[in-house]
Amino acid sequence: MSLVNTPTSFGSLSRSLHWLTALLILTAIPLGLIANSLPADASTIASKTLLFSLHKTLGVVAFFLGLARILAALLQPHPLPLHPKAKIANALAALVHWMLYISLVAVPLTGWIHHAALSGFAPILWPFGQDLPFVAKSQITADLFAAAHWLFTKLLVASVLLHIAGALKHHLIDRDDTLRRMTRGLKAPLQASAKAANLVPMLCALAIYAAAAALVFQMQDKAPPAATAAPPQTASQALGGNWQVSQGSLGFDVKQMGAEIAGSFASWSAEISFDETTTSGPAGEVLVTIDIGSLTLGAVTDQAKSADFFDVASYKTAQFKAQILAEAGSYQAVGILTIRGIARPLTLPFSLSLTGDTAQMQAAVSLDRRDFGIGAGFADESTVGFPVAVKIALTAERS
Repeated sequence: MSLVNTPTSFGSLSRSLHWLTALLILTAIPLGLIANSLPADASTIASKTLLFSLHKTLGVVAFFLGLARILAALLQPHPLPLHPKAKIANALAALVHWMLYISLVAVPLTGWIHHAALSGFAPILWPFGQDLPFVAKSQITADLFAAAHWLFTKLLVASVLLHIAGALKHHLIDRDDTLRRMTRGLKAPLQASAKAANLVPMLCALAIYAAAAALVFQMQDKAPPAATAAPPQTASQALGGNWQVSQGSLGFDVKQMGAEIAGSFASWSAEISFDETTTSGPAGEVLVTIDIGSLTLGAVTDQAKSADFFDVASYKTAQFKAQILAEAGSYQAVGILTIRGIARPLTLPFSLSLTGDTAQMQAAVSLDRRDFGIGAGFADESTVGFPVAVKIALTAERS
């Protein structure tokens, strides 16, 4: 049996790639549909995440397999058609084949880019990381390629159904050897009038995908702009503090299913009263109010705002009120952190750099989400990690 195609038969390479592709498609699509249908609550989140991870992992395999199939299609001859006079049918069959080839690359690639543009949910099950070169973390990029993935998936499903319908028609109605050529490598008689397919079906398939991509871009351009989170607010002037925050960031990292997700709050206020001349003991006070609704947490932002976690509908803000203590050039804020209406003591060590009337502060602290009832129903740390690594950086000006 030949490894490569001949004018009368499919080689074992083409047949193996064909059936492996079929297995991947018929597994990955149901996994995605089932995962989408599951609610993101404590009882199903582990199953939902695992199914999505399997779906994404099979998608990456399908992407590389698709590249291999296209390369094989271009480098080896395609067996000549059994019915050379059926020119329209042969052209349509070739078009469907090229639609499948392109789908095998375009569908998983758009899904992969969507995954890489966000942080977190449902990691790809491989050791090579979750990011892609030249794909920055961006909600706009994620939304664009999510829309493309959705539309391209429909083209893939349509192509698969047409391909199956054609195979069944040949086998059950025409009763020819088309299907047997792929299942058993059966050789068909060589017909002198038969001709190999030209490039027109491939170009038509590319044109269909180009039109679909243009439609996605057009739809995204016409979509209303996503609401942007308010910039960090400082309440220093209104509340009487003597330092006003000019810029800063409030972020955190948490693990979900073993993958690290980066989150941040875009809107928060800080009232700071601080005397830099104090070298030991109380040096000031700080009151930080965080707008929980400004939270972003990669692909699981909506889930994080739900009643299972931060419960934004019931608790719109969090607050940290503390006394600033100085000791031999080091500083810490010692006070109470309140999240979801639950108050817990917190000591926050921080570094401080003063240059004239400008202060730069950095801090990091680890919290346990369970202390604040966040994700109380998610008792398995392998699903949602218990530690939350908080990172704070700000620049303040003396007012």
